[in-house]
Amino acid sequence: MAIWSKLRGELVDIVEWIDDSQDTLVYRFQRYDNQIKYRAQLVVREGQAAAFVNQGRLADVFLPGRYILETDNLPILSTLQGWKHGFSSPFKAEVYFVSTRQFTDLKWGTKNPLMLRDQDFGLVRLRAFGTYAIRVRDTAVLLRELVGTDGHYTTSEITAQLRNVIVSRFADFLGESSIPALDLASNYDELGAFMTSRVKPEFNAYGLELTKFLVENISLPEEVESALDKRTSMGAVGNLGAFSQFQAATAVEAAAENPGTAGSAVGMGMGLLMGSQMGQAATQPPAPPPIPQATQFFVADNGQQTGPFDMDTVAEHIRQGQVTRDTLVWQSGMPQWARAADVEGLAPLFAAVPPPLPPQAP
Repeated sequence: MAIWSKLRGELVDIVEWIDDSQDTLVYRFQRYDNQIKYRAQLVVREGQAAAFVNQGRLADVFLPGRYILETDNLPILSTLQGWKHGFSSPFKAEVYFVSTRQFTDLKWGTKNPLMLRDQDFGLVRLRAFGTYAIRVRDTAVLLRELVGTDGHYTTSEITAQLRNVIVSRFADFLGESSIPALDLASNYDELGAFMTSRVKPEFNAYGLELTKFLVENISLPEEVESALDKRTSMGAVGNLGAFSQFQAATAVEAAAENPGTAGSAVGMGMGLLMGSQMGQAATQPPAPPPIPQATQFFVADNGQQTGPFDMDTVAEHIRQGQVTRDTLVWQSGMPQWARAADVEGLAPLFAAVPPPLPPQAP
């Protein structure tokens, strides 16, 4: 079997890679003892690059096209091998095909909730997730920093590290931005644009380019979302009393259409009616207490009953001298008529009125 493998390696004269996978970043071309025949054909398709590595050192990189491998188009490899006068025998080199197309729909998301301060909810926990897209930016950096000697390098080998970078930078920005949780949905595009510019340099250090970053969802805890749903439902119902009355009327109408369930429906309607009344009681403000009745007095004037007068009117009569200390007055609750000066509510009003002058001597 080793002999046949050797023969197949010597007969290889086309170096190419047809990628039928969706996640391969780098593929090492397989051949016996790394031997490539002189004037072999190299085919690099669109969305690919081919890198030649000689004794662990990156030599030549080929972009899409068809090449005849000889000293003229292998300048660096020829220099490394020391072929000053050309060569015709097979040469040894590792060929790495690098996929330069975009890798889309890569997932990112927070493993644990992010603890943040929010102006509406106070301390709040948020979860976020989305997608992003990458492609190879620098073949040499990618091979040096990530691939090494891996013969089949896929996106799954780097996405965990990229996700950690994204989540760390996203949490830092979200905490510094102080955007209210209820306003985050209107800022998804801005968040994506900022994260693209923020994370790009770190991706470039791996030879990769971040081409797209999307925020799909930022969510509150289920308990908070349930409370918001209830609040939204109350807003949709509007007048709770009117809504309960409508439900009661609907139940009675249904009972009328189905006599067999009239009893249960009437009971349900009564329950809804009671709920409506309770809803009205809960939604209407409490009625103020009754206005206290003003104190009313009847006044004797020349043996005649006058009035009733309120306190302000009686006070004005006292100031004008129409009601004196000896004037008889009566109000509800008194057993009989009494002098105005002896009535508890009127006695203080005479303090500012001087008594009558004593009669002058003849």
